Amino acid sequence: VLFLQIVHILNMTSAKIVSFLLHPEESLHSLQNRIEFETGISTGNQELLLETGICLDPRKPASQCVIDGVRGWDSYMVYLFDKSKTVYDGPFASRSLSDCVNYIVQDSKIQLPIPQLRKVWAEAVHYIIGLKEDYSRLFQGQRAAMLSLLRYNANLIKMKNNMVSASQQLKAKLEFFHQSIRLDLERYSDQMAYGISSEKMLKAWKEMEEKASQCAQAEDIGYLDEQIMALHTEIVELQKSPYARRQGEVMESLEQRAIDLYKQLKTRPPDHAYSDSTDMVKIIVQTVQSQDRVLKELFGHLSKLLGCKQKIIDLLPEIEVALNNIKEADNSVMQMQGKRQREIWHLLKIACTQSSSRSLVSSSLEGTASTPAATWLPQSSSGNAAPHPLSSLAAPEDGENFADVIRENVNYLELFSSILQEVRQEQSSMMVS
Repeated sequence: VLFLQIVHILNMTSAKIVSFLLHPEESLHSLQNRIEFETGISTGNQELLLETGICLDPRKPASQCVIDGVRGWDSYMVYLFDKSKTVYDGPFASRSLSDCVNYIVQDSKIQLPIPQLRKVWAEAVHYIIGLKEDYSRLFQGQRAAMLSLLRYNANLIKMKNNMVSASQQLKAKLEFFHQSIRLDLERYSDQMAYGISSEKMLKAWKEMEEKASQCAQAEDIGYLDEQIMALHTEIVELQKSPYARRQGEVMESLEQRAIDLYKQLKTRPPDHAYSDSTDMVKIIVQTVQSQDRVLKELFGHLSKLLGCKQKIIDLLPEIEVALNNIKEADNSVMQMQGKRQREIWHLLKIACTQSSSRSLVSSSLEGTASTPAATWLPQSSSGNAAPHPLSSLAAPEDGENFADVIRENVNYLELFSSILQEVRQEQSSMMVS
């Protein structure tokens, strides 16, 4: 018996406790099926919370419900919520009276012998203590719901910060992209008359600019930010609410009055005296009324907590979608930026190729023009005249030097022809792409 594990489930929708004997290595799903049979809440709508607000892990065994502690496992409670409900219709009816306590409540002025009255009042004190404990358990359930809400809110804030950070990064990249492409378009327009031009590439750049403007829609998360801020304000107000704190002071004082009254009765000698139960019945009625009031406030506050939690649950998928849209827009902008830079480098390669080909052609033409001119310049008729500046070059009769010059010119012409053919191929391929 000492090694048995029993889990106590407080159904927050009915304020009733159901207990289960856990089988060795029983899964949580198996326990949930048993809970569904007892409470009517389907396994898909069950939310089982520990006092810390942590939801039970379906991957772990059902024994996670039982936690060894100072109070012992028998006093530990797991709180059951119905996910399909956000409004709880409390307060619920108080626990039923025993027959003897109901007897004095029906007629508080009835005279009973002191020994019999002691037994009735002892049960009455137990009933009052039970009312206070019922409220304490339900308050712990409300506190578990609040802690669970704060965990959801912490996750919401984390996702919101990621979303805002991603949105700001996208905004910065879009601004940089727009400034870069505007400058590229201006410089491209300036060089079109004397440089390289490609209508297809120009059209592609303008399409990139329009697509970047469409990507800017993904960074607009203002509507989500407003909802999150409003929800955060609502949660803070719920935390500050007096109903978020224990309201059982009146019940505790009534409990102490009932105990003191019973102690006074116990000190009376067990003679043949009789007494009524007016004072004790008055405490019972006041305790029941106080419990009704605090439970009404408790379940009203609990409904607000569950409403906020449902709002967070509904917002999380929207934030996920916004994050995915921002990431897609970010990737699109980076791809367009990379494509445009590759095209710019391709243009630079073509420009450098054309420049080198021009320099080779000009140097070849200068070499071929200067040699024959220097060779065939007429000599001075006067023998003592000053020599011509180019008279030191090879003489016309030097056949080997003429052959070398001709071969060099032929090589330059072949190289120039091949370079021009490569430039035409690269321009045609760029126009196609």
